[in-house]
Amino acid sequence: MDFTNPLVYGAPAFIAFILLELTYSKTHGDDDLYDWKDFAASSVMGIGSAIIGPLLKVILLVVLFEYAYELFNPLVDGVRTNIMGYKSFGYAWYVWLLCQLADDFTYYWFHRANHEIRILWAAHIVHHSSDNFNLGTAIRNGWFTLLYKPFFYVWMPIIGFPVEMVVVCLAIESFWQFQLHSQYVPKMGFIEKIFNTHTMHQVHHAQNVEYLDKNHGGFLNFFDKIFGTWKEYDENIDVKFGVIHAPNSNNPIVILTHEFKDIWADTKKSKKLSHKLMYIFGPPGWSHDGSTMTVKQQQRLSEEQKQANPGVSFDRPN
Repeated sequence: MDFTNPLVYGAPAFIAFILLELTYSKTHGDDDLYDWKDFAASSVMGIGSAIIGPLLKVILLVVLFEYAYELFNPLVDGVRTNIMGYKSFGYAWYVWLLCQLADDFTYYWFHRANHEIRILWAAHIVHHSSDNFNLGTAIRNGWFTLLYKPFFYVWMPIIGFPVEMVVVCLAIESFWQFQLHSQYVPKMGFIEKIFNTHTMHQVHHAQNVEYLDKNHGGFLNFFDKIFGTWKEYDENIDVKFGVIHAPNSNNPIVILTHEFKDIWADTKKSKKLSHKLMYIFGPPGWSHDGSTMTVKQQQRLSEEQKQANPGVSFDRPN
């Protein structure tokens, strides 16, 4: 099957929509929506991903996927047959839907892992490090994420989805994720029952304690609801975007590496190997001496404070 990766058209489309939103915000009194230095940093992140991405995708994604597909779906009498004994998937419309659903399921766990495993969070925090929420933030992606993302998805060609189908579904997911980063789209009624929407993604980018590590879904919110990470947007909560431990810099190198440096510093706090490993692979905020807290610990404490002091807001940690 001949195909063109939809992401080929992604860059000019992303730029066009960013410029449209930027122009609209500056001409309609929303001067705070974009900060020029922050936007410049996000642009560098995006340009870097656009340059590095194709190189890594050829090596890690296409080659890995092709190898996995060929290995687990060999030709048997001229027919692609999975090693489990069934005919590998074709290009029927329902297979495309199944592939997109499998992609969204994978994206959910890939995204959730990026928030719950600190070494992965060190790569993903780049995307959350801006205290602005706009389409410019959508392209603020960590470069190191590109190194391991394909390994989360390789199971799809292994079970028989054609490589080009998987790549197209990944691209569709990327388009949906990009457009979610806008504050100009309000709640959308019934659509909110099924799909991951703009207000839900604002929750995901908030540093308010009750919003932390919520709404990891791609284009569906189904998996968040099943696995207990869904949180509805509350218009009565003053949303604070960004991360609690921000890099406080617009230097792209600092943005890319600050959490890795913090991990290295934390591993020196204890001589026990198990502690060192937890600082690397445990949840962000874990500490052997209780000096810092994980998200779950913060949320538990916040809930206890609310119950002990009803009517007092504890949206953010001190």
